Amino acid sequence: MAPPFDPALLRRWIDAAAARLAECRAEIDRINVFPVADHDTGSNLLLTVRAAASAPLEGGPARAAAALAAAAVRGARGNSGLILSQLFRGVAEELDAGEGRGGANGDTRGDGAVVAGGSVPGAAPRPRSASAAGVPDAVTVLAGALRRAADLAAAAVSVPRPGTALTVLDAAASALAARVPVVRTGSDPVRGERTRANHGNEGVGAIGGRVVAGGLAGGARLAAEAARVALTTPVGRPAELVRAGVVDAGGLGLVAVLDALVLATGGEPAPPPPGTAPGGPVAGAGSPPSRADTPPNGNAGAPDGAAPAPADAPHRRAVPPDRADGMQPVRPVPQPVYEVTYWLADPGADALATLRARLSGLGDSVTVAGDGTGGCTVHVHTTEAGPAVEAGMVAGRPSSIRIEALPAEAPTRARAVLLMIESAGAGALARQAGGDVLVAEPDPAVDEVLAAIRATGAEHVAVLPCAAHRRTLAETAAARVREEGIDVVVVPSSSVLQGLAALAVHDPARRASDDVVAMAEAAAGTRTGGLQIAEAEALTWAGPCRPGEVLGLSDGEVVLIAPDLAVGALWLAHRMLTPGGELVTVLLGSAAGDGLGERFADDLRRTHPEVDVVVHRGGQSDFPLVLGVE
Repeated sequence: MAPPFDPALLRRWIDAAAARLAECRAEIDRINVFPVADHDTGSNLLLTVRAAASAPLEGGPARAAAALAAAAVRGARGNSGLILSQLFRGVAEELDAGEGRGGANGDTRGDGAVVAGGSVPGAAPRPRSASAAGVPDAVTVLAGALRRAADLAAAAVSVPRPGTALTVLDAAASALAARVPVVRTGSDPVRGERTRANHGNEGVGAIGGRVVAGGLAGGARLAAEAARVALTTPVGRPAELVRAGVVDAGGLGLVAVLDALVLATGGEPAPPPPGTAPGGPVAGAGSPPSRADTPPNGNAGAPDGAAPAPADAPHRRAVPPDRADGMQPVRPVPQPVYEVTYWLADPGADALATLRARLSGLGDSVTVAGDGTGGCTVHVHTTEAGPAVEAGMVAGRPSSIRIEALPAEAPTRARAVLLMIESAGAGALARQAGGDVLVAEPDPAVDEVLAAIRATGAEHVAVLPCAAHRRTLAETAAARVREEGIDVVVVPSSSVLQGLAALAVHDPARRASDDVVAMAEAAAGTRTGGLQIAEAEALTWAGPCRPGEVLGLSDGEVVLIAPDLAVGALWLAHRMLTPGGELVTVLLGSAAGDGLGERFADDLRRTHPEVDVVVHRGGQSDFPLVLGVE
């Protein structure tokens, strides 16, 4: 009879996995160039497996597997370790379902993945418990476990990519599922029938009329071979891997773990696959090296049903613009600086969804892997370690917090312009115009500015603080980063509109020093003003004001008092155009309706036909309307 998934087998598997990963750790580390070339995936996988091996495997199979999975999730290192932890969780949940104890057949836990009967959000419906067709044999358990693991891992990663460890795990699951048809719950129709296995045939798994030669060892070998094929298949492989001529490091590690299962079940695994992809590196293949070939919140290449990152998530990391024609970004998305991971005991599904959205705005490589009991390990790559941890504090009580600096990357472009902007709307305008953005709400710390400068990946960076009080902060960061060989110049700019005006004249083909002068002149030539609502009675330079009246400000002083926003905007524009001007740019705040901008543009074009008027949705919270005159 095929060996069951008992604690002894689990112990042999985890020990063999540690040994296999120790053998190939150096090779896995060597080929680790995606999503960050930090060359630590092999080490992370080995540490994750060793953490899992520390669990006491006591009690029945389901209880032992649950302890193994919980230890793996809690001790997971890096994105690859979290994905691997879901393999062990898949085994635990399938065993639990097979025992009919309901722990994998009911509600949804705080990590957003199924613990009982529901479906993993953003993933395919889970297979029905093997107990639905009677007592399952080990091959049936493995088939269901791999399918669960693939679904759980895909749901854990906020923006899945093809050609990675997720693809390798899914291929292993699909290969065995083809031999072990299962009934899937949820909205999907029945995809097959599972019949009781023939437990009387030793070394043979007979499921649904099909035979898996070699029992559990044969099933494990079949899954491992499919994983190998997926690992070396070039279709859909990220451009970073294609250019480097390597396979995915996390995928190679998963193959090693599946080989360890073959060994633990008494089979003979194939030799470890090489890290070099067939055909070697391809010069100029694919898009330029990047953290992702999709726009910052895109989801190109995600499996069907995978949930995309929120489209309106604010980004506080430096992000290059998309092309105006909607095609791929014109420059690589720069790497963040810190890898942040922590544990949340039981955040709840709603809190976790909010956390995912927040972390997607702070960085990328967002992964939330659950242990099946409500706890989860959270992972993100970001320039802002502090806000990432604070986001976790909103969702629960983070513990086991790890913050590690990622290695600095070589420059990927010659020039960049970095703007420090408060609002997401204005930040989007800057990205569309070719700038990188550090959202400065609240004002960033020096380390955050340093991280954003490095993250541009440029040899020469012009920094636009877009506020007078942030100039010292920018100068301090610039002085420190110059010691790293990055040429940084702070261009004086006291408002967002001055920063946008400077960015508009930026010309990468121009000599760097001349370009900085042109940007400084454009910023200085832009007069800015704004409207605010008076909250209390006060005496201003324009006279006394009452609550609810509109104050027009220019150069930091109140220059007029108006009855409403529409009148105030027109009065302020007339005043600012007195010295002359050719272009008036309007940024509408979050409290201003679209009608305000339309009415203002019509009125100003009628009274000043010589002036061009452009209205944008800035989204700032402090000023209902901001004006710039050039």
